[in-house]
Amino acid sequence: MEVVVASSSVEADIACWDFNTGAELLRYKSCASPNHGLVSVGDRFLASSQLRQTNGSVKYWAWSKPQPDARSSQDEPIRPLAANREGTYVAGGGVSGTIYLWEVTSGRLLKKWDAHYRGVSCLKFSDDGTILFSGSEDGEIRVWNLVTLFDDHQTQHEKHRYLLSFTEHSLSVTDMVLGFGYDPIIVSASEDRTCKIWSFSRETLLRNIVFPTIIDAIAMDPGENLLFAGGRDGNIYVAALNTARTASSKYGMHILNRFSNHSKAVTCLAWGLSGNYLISGSEDGVVRVWDAKTANIVRVLKHAKGPVNNILVIRQQVSQMIPNSQASSRRHGSSLPPPLEKRIYEADKDAGFKAVIGLQDTCSKSTAAVFVSSDMMERQIRELQQQGSASAEMEIERLKLENKKCIQMVQQWKKMYDNLHQFCVNELVDGDKGGAPNGNAP
Repeated sequence: MEVVVASSSVEADIACWDFNTGAELLRYKSCASPNHGLVSVGDRFLASSQLRQTNGSVKYWAWSKPQPDARSSQDEPIRPLAANREGTYVAGGGVSGTIYLWEVTSGRLLKKWDAHYRGVSCLKFSDDGTILFSGSEDGEIRVWNLVTLFDDHQTQHEKHRYLLSFTEHSLSVTDMVLGFGYDPIIVSASEDRTCKIWSFSRETLLRNIVFPTIIDAIAMDPGENLLFAGGRDGNIYVAALNTARTASSKYGMHILNRFSNHSKAVTCLAWGLSGNYLISGSEDGVVRVWDAKTANIVRVLKHAKGPVNNILVIRQQVSQMIPNSQASSRRHGSSLPPPLEKRIYEADKDAGFKAVIGLQDTCSKSTAAVFVSSDMMERQIRELQQQGSASAEMEIERLKLENKKCIQMVQQWKKMYDNLHQFCVNELVDGDKGGAPNGNAP
């Protein structure tokens, strides 16, 4: 079952609907979430940072329970949250510019570092979870290699900790989306009324799109052909991502169309997991589902209280969404983690944290070196097995999965090579058979 989850910046419920029918499934209580502060952790539970004046708070909800099951307090307000695909780590951005990285199963704070000069506004993990992208109110986007970030010996000899930095925005970064694969494009939106498309591997700006209004939310179609940008004027603009050059329309260069139905600013966008559907949330308190091809509204979902500022689209089993379901309790009751800790304990620093991520001595800082070989992964697994910590065990499982993927990829390439070789041989043999006798020209 595909579900849509939406939160608000005021003290209100997190609403959850069945994407296909529009029926409301459940409301999760007591949440005032900042922009980009709502995440699904491994599709097992919801987590949200909370808007506070002086301190920070993060809450967790099990899918089948409306009340938060766990909460933690932090020394400063945490705004954006991000979780890696497996849900083993959660990153949070502080208003001071600090980034925090927690291990979910233990709640331990693995690392915190001064990432930006001003508050962190958005965070994204790469597909494999080894790279963290951060946008800030200072207008800068920084790329963090989590493998080398934990290597204190290496980082203390570097001028800066980040892998890459993009500094073309003149005002706060409002949203960020990543392309697919190991070499994704990076698309960022800013209060300077632009969206910029960056190349990760080439470290360059590919395209700059200027909009007639400030853009607070962006989304890409799965083919990475179109960019959807939600504006403060209530419009959703459709822009071309990869055409060589698009003639200027009445909306601006590269802007192809717009969707217009929200009465207030569009604050969040998400793409449906199945079909060609775009989901938008607005300060008008309404969530709209659009047919992205025709720009027609398919469904209207009313949050009922306060502006909508976060939308998630998640695939869930029906049993997980039923309140007090015995099946849900048996399967997921113990999956909620302990509260996230405030500080890194000295004992933890000596318990193998560096071993979890700091083993790639042979890797350089180039983007091509981020992805390690199968032999390197096997060596890391052997070293991690000697550590014995909970975080090491989790990293072992991730490395085993990555190693399996590498082996499968090698086998696929070998099969493709064998097929291509056989094809070439057949072509040469057939050519010889079709030629003139004794090799004489016709």
